[in-house]
Amino acid sequence: MKQFGGRVTKRLIERYSQSPNWKNDRFMNLVETTLQIHFHKVPKLLYKQLCKGKGRVPRAPIPVIPFLQSEFVSSSKLAKLVWYGHSAVLMRMANTTILIDPMFGSDAAPTAPFSVRRFSKHTLNILDEVPPVDLVLLTHDHYDHLDLASIKKLRQKTGHFFVALGVARHLINWGIDPSKITEFDWWNTHLFGNLSITFTPTRHFSGRGLTDRAKSLWGGWVLKTEKENIYFSGDSGYGPHFKEIGKKLGPFDFGLMECGQYNENWHQIHMFPEESVQAALDAKVAKAMPVHWGGFALAQHSWKEPVQRFVREAAMKRLPILTPRVGELVTLADKTSISWWNSVD
Repeated sequence: MKQFGGRVTKRLIERYSQSPNWKNDRFMNLVETTLQIHFHKVPKLLYKQLCKGKGRVPRAPIPVIPFLQSEFVSSSKLAKLVWYGHSAVLMRMANTTILIDPMFGSDAAPTAPFSVRRFSKHTLNILDEVPPVDLVLLTHDHYDHLDLASIKKLRQKTGHFFVALGVARHLINWGIDPSKITEFDWWNTHLFGNLSITFTPTRHFSGRGLTDRAKSLWGGWVLKTEKENIYFSGDSGYGPHFKEIGKKLGPFDFGLMECGQYNENWHQIHMFPEESVQAALDAKVAKAMPVHWGGFALAQHSWKEPVQRFVREAAMKRLPILTPRVGELVTLADKTSISWWNSVD
């Protein structure tokens, strides 16, 4: 099936094994991390996922503010961005158009027997409206971050792809020229115009099928110019890597922090909102924005809970935050004090 992406070959394994993060025939986290759900809990989890939708999904689709290309590409001293729900972010920085984890498709589980539908409608059409994309950044290969339908839309309008080590095989399988792809191991840095871009560790995993678990890497991104320093955390459980990132690459003017799709059964790979705030503080983030929510129901909490808990904890810890509407164009200096989600059922 095309959705699974590129096959893991012996030749690729030989190349991946050169990474210091490859051990025991797979990529490994920096600290011990397990994802073991006891068998007796599986029926209850499946029941909640399939049958308990109340509160987990908005009653009506979340509206998306229309994209205005003229405002997006206009000159600005500060970076500007548009969040499209979950972890999809369109950014303009150093006169460069960047897409981070451009999953604009309607289903976060296209190979599963049941679908996980997006909270907003017709988001794939947005990719027809955005200007040519200079750079796509991909944190890892999970379906809610790497989407075949979106990549098809981006094939002809993207200049280059910076991706986690191992993700290139999927893009090549989907028709992307290998010369347009650069793979990153943790702490690798490459220049892109006036941008310095570094791939940072997270505590997570990867895989799109039954045979490729942890056969590609996962991580976050740091984008730095002479004037600004931005951190995109990527999917992660809480861990000491946040302080290390802050020490090596911070402080950061702005941080987009994973916040959502958490559960006590997979707490080691996804943070609770209070941990997301602490992770931002650990990484020396001056202003934070919660992402990985507002797009899909991939866990059992209500769709509003991640941002509600994040906002409450940030206020207690005195961390400035930004919570834009889906599709809203903002700069890093903007403030959004209105809790827009309260007006959506």
